[in-house]
Amino acid sequence: MAKSTSEYYKSNPEARKKRVKQQAAYNKTSKGKELIKNANKLRDKLKIAKGSKMDASHYKGSKTNGRPEPRSKNRARPRKK
Repeated sequence: MAKSTSEYYKSNPEARKKRVKQQAAYNKTSKGKELIKNANKLRDKLKIAKGSKMDASHYKGSKTNGRPEPRSKNRARPRKK
């Protein structure tokens, strides 16, 4: 069994294709577009450059406010399912 999600998808190309297809469809929905829009707005507000090692981490329950935080910390935090 793979250690992480990325390792799993690297070693299972069929599953990876399925996930990418599903994610592309989700990103086209109104909810997906809203998430992308809010994330980009917060990055602009916090003046975080593209390619930066920092993420725009949202405050709990907020779509428009947040703080810069290292990618590794922000993405390692457990999420609701």
